[in-house]
Amino acid sequence: MQGLHLTADLHQCRCDSRWLLDATALGAACADAVRAAGLQAVSQLFHTFPATVHGPGGVTATVLLAESHLCVHTWPEQRAVTLDVYVCNFGGDHGAKAHALMAALLALFAPGHVERHVLRRGAIAAPA
Repeated sequence: MQGLHLTADLHQCRCDSRWLLDATALGAACADAVRAAGLQAVSQLFHTFPATVHGPGGVTATVLLAESHLCVHTWPEQRAVTLDVYVCNFGGDHGAKAHALMAALLALFAPGHVERHVLRRGAIAAPA
């Protein structure tokens, strides 16, 4: 159950607007980034939300990985994105692949400001 959970909140994204608005395009980019990082996609779901009084609807892209998951949520009216990459390290350390996936997504969205967090999950302390 030990794993690595990477999150990033992206602000002032300077990317092409299609990455914030188009579920099909974002889904393809996510699938490509997963493959390039050496992770294995086992399912996926991409959804575009309807427009509101605040602006166009955002997109949620979820890729279920054999190693765990990738989730992307966009807020086009704010040019903001949240990223969530979690890999379990059962049977091998997938940390470098998780970092590579995160780096690819950061490059795609070209944020002006990023808040990143790293959480090591499921670690068991050695007995005293």
